[in-house]
Amino acid sequence: MTAEAGLPDTLRDLPAWSPGPGELADLELLLAGIYRPLTGFLGSFDTAMVIAGGRLADGTPWPVPVTLSVPKELTAHERVVLQDPEGVPLAVLRVTEAWQDPTTQAWKLAGPLEALRAPAHGPFHSMRRRPDEIVKADGPLLAVATRDPLHRKQLGQLRQVAEQLNARVLLLPLLGGEHDEALVRALLAVRKELPEGTQIVPVPLARHDLDGDRDTLLRSHVAAAYGATHLLADAEVEGTAVPVVTPEPWAYDADVEVWRPVARIEPDHVQAELTQERLNELLDQGEPIPDWFTPPAVAAELAVARPPKHERGLTVFFTGLSGSGKSTVARGLADALVERGGRTVSLLDGDVVRRLLSAGLTFSKTDRDLNIRRIGYVAAEVTRHGGVAICAPIAPYAATRAEVRRMVSAVGDFVLVHVSTPLEECERRDRKGLYAKARAGLIPEFTGISDPYEAPSDADLSLDTSRLSPGEAVERVLDLLVGGGWVRGE
Repeated sequence: MTAEAGLPDTLRDLPAWSPGPGELADLELLLAGIYRPLTGFLGSFDTAMVIAGGRLADGTPWPVPVTLSVPKELTAHERVVLQDPEGVPLAVLRVTEAWQDPTTQAWKLAGPLEALRAPAHGPFHSMRRRPDEIVKADGPLLAVATRDPLHRKQLGQLRQVAEQLNARVLLLPLLGGEHDEALVRALLAVRKELPEGTQIVPVPLARHDLDGDRDTLLRSHVAAAYGATHLLADAEVEGTAVPVVTPEPWAYDADVEVWRPVARIEPDHVQAELTQERLNELLDQGEPIPDWFTPPAVAAELAVARPPKHERGLTVFFTGLSGSGKSTVARGLADALVERGGRTVSLLDGDVVRRLLSAGLTFSKTDRDLNIRRIGYVAAEVTRHGGVAICAPIAPYAATRAEVRRMVSAVGDFVLVHVSTPLEECERRDRKGLYAKARAGLIPEFTGISDPYEAPSDADLSLDTSRLSPGEAVERVLDLLVGGGWVRGE
């Protein structure tokens, strides 16, 4: 793709690339100076050194590899325009190295960046600030970099530490999770309970695959870039960019019904805190979150981010050989859910999708993968809005099914059903004569004959329709959905 709109004439003929969400977040932090001393994406040697020892090649401590993946054809260019998902150009990358990741085999580009314009995409963008836009003041500045809401315990600890340090507070909600909007709203909801003058600045920090120490190190770099003098964290870590302050243990005093330091509570008055597992159970069941644990406004946002299972968006993804019966079972499930009522159902059957959503695609591996991705995208959108998407493609490749699972799981729940009817039975049924044509060599790359079917090892349910009637198979799926809480029992 050639970059055009909004570019100087000297850059219009350059190739353009839209990074994925995580790399786009890294790009924004690079351009804003939050990732300093980095000025661009890392090359192969720096990346290897960071992964191995948490340092750049010149010895500078740095906790996370910041890299850019691109299609192989872009590796031949000296400059590339990086743009947002809408095609708005954000920066020019001057390529100093094109390299292939030895682990993922993905092609990468490294080099410094020339900013073109500030990013203007994403939720709560109007609240984001570059470090040079933060209101400066004398004295300590305590940063709280969090991906989680602040409940009553954390609010009390934060107020105590801020008072001990005589510090102002900078609250940095870290975006890049599944429910960024709910996180920011939950923090705004408790603004009156935060120390006076607290600034809230969302930061698009992608979730990198880091252990606890490196994650704290990365958060300390972000906090330091914003001028913080201290970082509030659960544990001290060596080498942080600013000192880490750990709060003393707090608990709920059931005698006087307040949160306060454990040292001030009689042992038999300490009430057990809600575990994350128990909190999730309450949300899944639609039960209220107790007021002693979190303010009502935060509880409301938690419920928005994790609706009760019987209201939550869901994709039921059937996979199996042609003729296995998956379409029949999928249609039966859709009919049964419509008859029960209470859920909006969308059926994405393989043949129907081929005629409409994926018209024009061939049956090559590349096009078959693209077909499944398109189905996954639509299913994820149905799921995002609280509906039930029922999909019934062949989906022979494990990697593509995993990609769909990730897409859907980011916005709701995903159930994989393997219709495991044996090949011999599928061939016997062969209403369209496809297997006969494939064995005669008339259909190339036919799943199960001349192309593999990778049976799933992560299926939530397996159905062999050579041993089950369509009605029995539908009942098995319904039992799974009722047992999982997605559908109410009759």
